[in-house]
Amino acid sequence: MIQTRNLQHAICSLFEVHDDENGVQRVVTPLEYSGSGDQIVVRVRPTTGGFRIDENGDSAFFAELNGGSLDGDAIARWKDGLERYSPAKWTDDDRICAFAEDGRLIAPYVLRVAEAGQQLYTLATSRLERQPSDFKKIVSMIINELAIQLGVQWRRDVPLPIMGGIEADHVLGTDENPLIIVAANSQTRLLEAEIIHLQYRQEQKKGFVLAVAESQAVVTKKQFERAAYFTGKTVAFEAGNLASLIRHEVQSLH
Repeated sequence: MIQTRNLQHAICSLFEVHDDENGVQRVVTPLEYSGSGDQIVVRVRPTTGGFRIDENGDSAFFAELNGGSLDGDAIARWKDGLERYSPAKWTDDDRICAFAEDGRLIAPYVLRVAEAGQQLYTLATSRLERQPSDFKKIVSMIINELAIQLGVQWRRDVPLPIMGGIEADHVLGTDENPLIIVAANSQTRLLEAEIIHLQYRQEQKKGFVLAVAESQAVVTKKQFERAAYFTGKTVAFEAGNLASLIRHEVQSLH
């Protein structure tokens, strides 16, 4: 069994902290911009009365550098939700920042800023990766047949009531306690499933997020394994087993 001291060291090793000029601490987090492999870096800057924590505008810069757009309704809704639900805020100079008067808030705020940066990058670039595929068509056919058998409500391409306005590929059941299904045919789309799950938990909304990945190879093994911890459930697509899996999840919600 791993000793407590070794466990603490392993946890702390997830973050790299570097001294920059003027007392600024540069924190390299374990979170990455989807599909790029670049880790999200957050700066902690001492200011009057506390500490300013920001990502230096990197999230917006990298998103636009990779062909993403910071305009549109989805980004506007995300900014509005950030204002209401997160200590991290969007600033006029295209940065995501938080302010901590208490030094004990620095670590959690570093994560919240990095998390928001990851969300912004994903939303700004996600439409670039979405392509029609037989995988999504087959998933739709299976869910359609199952919804008829179970006599439950089924909707496709549903905008969800969360910041960013991310759409679910399928929603089964009622709005009060839905089964939210994301057919992930890209690494970015799987990350969106994680964002949906996170926002539902933060806003204490009922709903279960099931992510169906086209394959581990398509979304990458690393992202697939991560998603298992940040969704209700993440599975690799198997046409023969998908109907029974979804049937079980629908029944579990009632």
